[in-house]
Order: sequence, then C-alpha cells, then structure tokens
Amino acid sequence: MPDIVTMRAAATWFLDRRTPPGRGTVQALHRDLRGYLDGLIPWVLGIVRREETDEAQGSVALAAVAQARQRMGGAQIDELSGEPAHVTWLARSVLALCDHYDTLTGVTMCLVCDGRIVAGDDSLPFGRGGAGRVHTHCGTPGNLGAGDRAQLD
Repeated sequence: MPDIVTMRAAATWFLDRRTPPGRGTVQALHRDLRGYLDGLIPWVLGIVRREETDEAQGSVALAAVAQARQRMGGAQIDELSGEPAHVTWLARSVLALCDHYDTLTGVTMCLVCDGRIVAGDDSLPFGRGGAGRVHTHCGTPGNLGAGDRAQLD
C-alpha cells in the first residue's frame, strides 16, 4: 500500500481538478482510492484501539471510518466506478482518513519534499482547504510550479 503522502496527493489531484478526467482515468482512480481506503481503515482502527488517543479524536476518526465504509459499499458500486461524483466522495474519505492518521500519530509530511514536519518547523497549508502541509522553505516560488503556488492558502 502506498504511503500517506501518495494517497493524499492522488485524492487532492482529483479534487483540485476543474473538470473531471476521462472515464478510464476516473475508473482507475476509483480502483486506487478504494484500495487506499481498504488499507487506511484498518490503520486508523488499529491506532484508535491500541493507542491512548483523545476520546474525541478517536470518536471522530471512527465516524470517518464508518462514512468511508458507507461510501465504499452499496449494491451498485460497480456501476459507480466511472462516475466522477462517486470518486469525489472516495477522495474526500481518503483525505479524511489521512488527516485522522496524521492527527492520531502526530506525523505530518511535507507534500513537496516528503520530509517530516515536526513541532517547531515553519509550515504552510497546501491544497484545497489546506488538505496537506509544506515546509515554509519548500513553499517558495523557486520550489513550486505556477500551478502549485496557487495551492498555498
């Protein structure tokens, strides 16, 4: 299973598009996002069960797991594989579970350099709604393309 940064990047790439990609790309992303959720759900559940997490954080993470499972299920799931609206819901669940994983483990990764962002590091929100973070020095114009600079909040 890919790392959190890869999963977050795939979901953010889809959500940040103004128009959906072609049907084949949507179907492939549907398959990938379902696979990510298949891996993220046990990761998040395992952390909530074995770690001494804040009760509120654990409850919210469990609600996100339940929502992700609901979005993955359904009798007509195969017919939805090419539907951008359904892939949008899966991508949102991937981002939510990535966020909960980061919150519960205290780990945040820079989306530009893949390095850890630890307490005391200067960082900026990145992506729609601050879906990820980047080191401040990674968010400089020399390190980002024109499209990426627009992602900085």
